[in-house]
Amino acid sequence: MAEIVLRVRLMNGDQLDVRYEDDVLDENEVIQRVVETLADDSGVLRTSHGDRLMVIYGRGVAAVEVAPRGAVL
Repeated sequence: MAEIVLRVRLMNGDQLDVRYEDDVLDENEVIQRVVETLADDSGVLRTSHGDRLMVIYGRGVAAVEVAPRGAVL
């Protein structure tokens, strides 16, 4: 299972750091799935922020930054 940390900038200018996990072993594939999901207006990404579930909708995301070593959560 691969896990990445994303810094998500929302359309209103706010940003948050979230963790995304996938059953894929390759980190590059995980990043590709995130990009494909958020590129779709109806895309929904289930992530976590600390111990909370965060659901991110593609239509509200302005930018995504992938943290290779992880942001502080």
